[in-house]
Amino acid sequence: MGEFRKKKIQLFFIYLFLSAGLILNLAPLAWMLSTSFKPGSEVFRFPPKWIPDSLELANYKKVFSMIPFERYYINSILSALLITFITVLLCMMAGYAFAKMKFPGRNILFMFFLITLMIPFQATMIPLFRMVSSFGWIDTFQGLIIPQISTAFGIFLVRQFMLSMPDAILEAAQIDGCSEMRKFWHIVVPMNGSVMATLAIFTFNTAWNNLLWPLLVTNSENMRTLPVGMALFKSSRDIDWTAIMAGSVMSLIPMIILFLLMQKQFIRGITAGAVKE
Repeated sequence: MGEFRKKKIQLFFIYLFLSAGLILNLAPLAWMLSTSFKPGSEVFRFPPKWIPDSLELANYKKVFSMIPFERYYINSILSALLITFITVLLCMMAGYAFAKMKFPGRNILFMFFLITLMIPFQATMIPLFRMVSSFGWIDTFQGLIIPQISTAFGIFLVRQFMLSMPDAILEAAQIDGCSEMRKFWHIVVPMNGSVMATLAIFTFNTAWNNLLWPLLVTNSENMRTLPVGMALFKSSRDIDWTAIMAGSVMSLIPMIILFLLMQKQFIRGITAGAVKE
């Protein structure tokens, strides 16, 4: 009986801690959603009112009238989708090579990839910008997308996941005469949908929320992405928090949709990588 009570007390504190963490994470989002429907006079009201007296849908219309919000949105979606697609493809190929193909210097080369994870982006930002500028890619989709493609983290994630793949399947395919590319497309890719979904969510989230690099390489309104547009979003006199919160709410929609579509694969991917067979 004492052991049972001890477990119940432990579970109580675990759920209490998790509930506190959930509240801390959801409270800013709830405030953002609430503020997006408030009139300007209620934004800094104390004590704060979580449910506004009236729903101001005009805040959402205001976003489109004050800035080219739809252009920012389209630029962000296009760049994030392309970055995600190409990154997942390249990381899958590289991860497969490091996990299942034997070639001279494989481990040393992989170690160099891991070393790049320790180098902050700020350290390589200026050389990368000068290189992009010398190519004439400033204020273009090439300059916005190509430097963000294929990360060492993605290669590491895929490689660790593929290490758990049975070699017997690939050896049987090789005996049947499959080329490396055919093994990759017909065996490796279908068997690793979970890690692809996990990497896609991480990559899309990073590309969608990236502020610093698009701020450096875009100059015109036609090329700016949503984070840059929202960061520069202010009226001639003061910051309009209701419009900013409305824009922020709309900026969450693609991430929510992506996670809902890939939720099962994402959870399966992050848990399967932790189990070694």
